[in-house]
Amino acid sequence: MSSSDDSGSMVRATVIQASTIFYDTPATLDKAERLLAEAASDGSQLVVFPEAFVGGYPLGSTFGVTIGNRSHKGNVDFRKYHAAAINVPGTEVDRLASMAGKYKVFMVMGVIERDGYTLYCTVLFFDNQGCYLGKHRKLMPTGLERVIWGFGNGSNIPVFDTPIGKIGAVICWENKMPLWRTAMYAKGVEIYCAPTADSREVWQASMTHIALEGGCFVLSANQFCRRKDYPAPPEYVFSGTHEDLTPDSVVCAGGSVIISPSGAVLAGPNYNGEALITADLDLGEIVHAKFGFDVVGHYARPDVLSLIVKDDPVTPVTFTSEKTEGSQK
Repeated sequence: MSSSDDSGSMVRATVIQASTIFYDTPATLDKAERLLAEAASDGSQLVVFPEAFVGGYPLGSTFGVTIGNRSHKGNVDFRKYHAAAINVPGTEVDRLASMAGKYKVFMVMGVIERDGYTLYCTVLFFDNQGCYLGKHRKLMPTGLERVIWGFGNGSNIPVFDTPIGKIGAVICWENKMPLWRTAMYAKGVEIYCAPTADSREVWQASMTHIALEGGCFVLSANQFCRRKDYPAPPEYVFSGTHEDLTPDSVVCAGGSVIISPSGAVLAGPNYNGEALITADLDLGEIVHAKFGFDVVGHYARPDVLSLIVKDDPVTPVTFTSEKTEGSQK
């Protein structure tokens, strides 16, 4: 049963604003556990980490790509990035699940997923009993992200009905896709997690709009990074206008925020450094918001407007022998 059925239900939630330890996944997992423990000690029941927290968001890197060419250093950089990604399932997922169970929190974690030789920008979900629930792969990587990350598909748009509410995640600029948001609303999302790498102030307008449009709580988590959080040059080079960066230069300013279904900012946005941003969510507010505007309920006009979501699993290769063997069992 959805927790919004109880107008007195309160959930304490935290969004983490912190940097990856780039190219060092074990150290990043250690840092994630320290942050998770701190949030749990403050009574948080749900903790949301930024996009690509495990594996890293390769800010400013081109991986040596130009049209028709890839540089040797770019190939080396991608090899390191590939090595820092994680398999799902895998030992790192097991550890993350154990952490969620140890601290008794629901956890939403941004990772770089390695599936063979292709990488995906992925969000993993864990319950407070230490169980891995599932994942969402970013449907549409933005700009140069399309060179280094594969594309998700419609089979990876979960919304999990948990004792603290219906939880889902939409990654960064996926949030600008109206039909994708509509699919999430149709799944009944109540706690809408928006891990991102966008620290611009205009991002806040999108988050407020989604909270109002969906009648849901929006929890947006971003990294706060300085140049020194990435390897020093020449190992890691920022492209374009970043040559004059000092070690303390801010390269991603955060802006993590928690917004209510009425559009009220409950916590954040924070642009001041690494932080744990916490708010108490009164899930009864969802009922109040939907009373006025339910985008896939009484405000929908399926006789005029409708959406078909293709959510069947997609595989690039299918062997007919597998179908034959399966049919004989």
